[in-house]
Amino acid sequence: MHFEEIEAAAASSETGAPGWRFAVAAGILGWILDAFDFFVVVFLISELMGKFHVGKAAIVWSMTLTLAMRPIGALFFGALADKFGRKKPLIACVLYFSAVTVLSGLAPTYWIFMAMRLLYGLGMGGYWGIGASYAMESAPRHRRGVLSGLMQGGYPFGYLMAAIGMQTIAPRFGWQAMFFVGVGVTLVIVVLAAVAPESAAWRLHRTPSLGKIFGTLFQHLGVFGYLLLLMAAITCLSHGTQDLYPDFLKTLPWMNGVTVLGMNATFGVPVIYNIGAIIGAIVVGAMSERIGRRYAVMAALGVCLLAMPMWAFGGSVLAIVVGSYLMQSGVQGAFGVIPAHLNELAPDAIRGLFPGFVYQLGVLFASPVLPLQNLLRSRFGYPWALCSFETLVIVSLLLIFWFGPEKRGRSFVTGHRAEATEEVSSRDNVALR
Repeated sequence: MHFEEIEAAAASSETGAPGWRFAVAAGILGWILDAFDFFVVVFLISELMGKFHVGKAAIVWSMTLTLAMRPIGALFFGALADKFGRKKPLIACVLYFSAVTVLSGLAPTYWIFMAMRLLYGLGMGGYWGIGASYAMESAPRHRRGVLSGLMQGGYPFGYLMAAIGMQTIAPRFGWQAMFFVGVGVTLVIVVLAAVAPESAAWRLHRTPSLGKIFGTLFQHLGVFGYLLLLMAAITCLSHGTQDLYPDFLKTLPWMNGVTVLGMNATFGVPVIYNIGAIIGAIVVGAMSERIGRRYAVMAALGVCLLAMPMWAFGGSVLAIVVGSYLMQSGVQGAFGVIPAHLNELAPDAIRGLFPGFVYQLGVLFASPVLPLQNLLRSRFGYPWALCSFETLVIVSLLLIFWFGPEKRGRSFVTGHRAEATEEVSSRDNVALR
């Protein structure tokens, strides 16, 4: 790549490449769709049990398979994104997981359904890494924080869309329709990615072979190990405060018969705290541009600690609503910084693979959190199990971020820009290697 092209890439890092909004929109919409397609199965457990004549554990296993395949998908699609660019692998990934989702709704037997959910995990794992790197590389540096929050806020937004679909689409068109409605969004994502420019940072740092891609990964095992610990801990916080909480609400006798937002409280309260999650992700993401990624996350974790008494021990509907809203605002606020933080710490040559792989591997390593919380519940009761475990996780995260590195606002092209300047000064204006 010649000096003039590198200067243009450096300029786009400051102001965003022309059409950068299309790349960012494709990344955000894809993560929303990914979450929607995943939570459809969560909401349809009873219907799937009836269709396939299996128990709840059998359907839960399909979600476990999806989880287990996510790191493999991140590795596969991420390597493609570093070798061939962000656009084509992103389009291929969204078409792939959308097709598998449709086939999941058409599966005639339990084992075919299981196979589809296993294959779906590859796509779900692959999309986040490509979408996040494409969005962060395309957007102006000073907007990474808020766009990071918008992207990560797409996950609870996908949950809300699935919940709304269960109340509107499923009763009218049948529950299988929930596997089909995302196709329209898929087409929008494909169009957005097709018209968006390719990542200038990828063109600068492209790696010619898969061997060099994986070789670069092994050269950065130190930062990979640190970020793996970070992602495992923050996933324990996210899933540990979300997944069992609706079941916890059902154990509170004074919640029986109570309505929230016109719905049963065990359904209405999650809607409210997911709204808090979306707002928290955006607000803390934007805040990270001013005070730094680490301090923004630590402030969000402080909100979690303040919310803990009401969240776990609240003695009224109002206390539970306020506590859970604040808790998820803090949890997803902390998570909202992650897309920008991981991409800024990732090696330039493998930014398509590195953030997504460490993200999804961290999710997998955190998967024992629910059985562990269940064990604590059987010994100490629900409130103390949730409170003690998550307090330990939050304190651990505070230490991880306090002692960890940060590269807020780093340029993704600076190294090549400096190298090009040296070559031009010696009148050797040739393509950089």
